[in-house]
Amino acid sequence: MTKDSLRELYIDELKDLYSAEKQLTKALPKMAKAASSDELRSGFEEHLEQTKGHVERLEEIFSSLNTKPTGKKCVGMEGLIKEGQEIMDEDFSDGVMDAALISAAQRVEHYEIAAYGTVHAYAELLGESEHSSLLQQTLEEEKETDQKLTQLSEEINVEANEGASGEQAGEKRRGRRAA
Repeated sequence: MTKDSLRELYIDELKDLYSAEKQLTKALPKMAKAASSDELRSGFEEHLEQTKGHVERLEEIFSSLNTKPTGKKCVGMEGLIKEGQEIMDEDFSDGVMDAALISAAQRVEHYEIAAYGTVHAYAELLGESEHSSLLQQTLEEEKETDQKLTQLSEEINVEANEGASGEQAGEKRRGRRAA
């Protein structure tokens, strides 16, 4: 059956987002556990609570549409989470792991920003002002999370780089002593 209305696309995209957020509620605790930075770990834990609120907002929208939020799997988020898991499986030093986790988390945030921006625009066009307001609130929170990750990265990336430089210098000194 052909889907030929923006409303059907809107609902389909909302289901995709719902799946994405549900997947993220399972991935964020793993990311928090893998982080060595207390600030980063705390940020992941805070975002988990925020993500649970995003799920609740989407459930509120589905309730008003008399539609179930299930029936679709977000393969985009599935791929992003798989990439994040691959990062966590690497044998990075603590600082480098934190930098890699931020990279993975920002990919997720950018994906969500794009998706929420789209469904927000659809809600506006469809005259769903209550939905629009809820989606705008989530969109702003996703943007704030991305900004926080950027701020954390400014310190963590420098530390990761200095850690590598320090290790390389130590290896060179040890190498000279052995020669």
